[in-house]
Amino acid sequence: MYRTTIIILFALVLIASCRPAVYPPKPSGYFRIDTPAAHIYQRFDKAGFPFTFEYPVYGIVSADTVFSHEKTGNAYWININFPGLAAVVNITYKEFSNNDQYLALVNEGYKLASKHEVISSNIAEKIIHTPYAGGTLFSQVGGNAASQYQFILTDSVKRFIYGALYFDVTPNADSLKPASDFLERDIEHMFWTLRWR
Repeated sequence: MYRTTIIILFALVLIASCRPAVYPPKPSGYFRIDTPAAHIYQRFDKAGFPFTFEYPVYGIVSADTVFSHEKTGNAYWININFPGLAAVVNITYKEFSNNDQYLALVNEGYKLASKHEVISSNIAEKIIHTPYAGGTLFSQVGGNAASQYQFILTDSVKRFIYGALYFDVTPNADSLKPASDFLERDIEHMFWTLRWR
């Protein structure tokens, strides 16, 4: 009897040890971001546009068609798409004729930037003045805001640009940091190369 029990236990141990290993599922990962090797620029100089600037060669400029079914009164809204980074910079252009309209546009720009403050822990403002324009670059600090950077550019006389950087993925500040930091330099380059017509 004792011998039979040992044989049965030994057989059970052998059967149990022959089961295939069960591996736990891998945690979700993030897409790999390969930023271009260098910042190389080309000129945006489309006929009829009231501004020109330099943008990266890895960007593609296209008309913003989000409101194409509505009459926005402005044909100068563009997107700079970065397919390799799954990113886009939306640029809107407006003109104003008096100080009240100018202040309303600036306040709207600050309001749009502050909408992301619910998600981010802070908004850092960087004031930039060039010989041709002045403006503010808003950076979302901490949190998973939909847009890491927004900016205002104006000549303070009659022209106003608002822009925002968006990624075509679920916002995750940690995983998008290499791409957003890389594109911040390109946005600042746009500030410095902007010229009005």
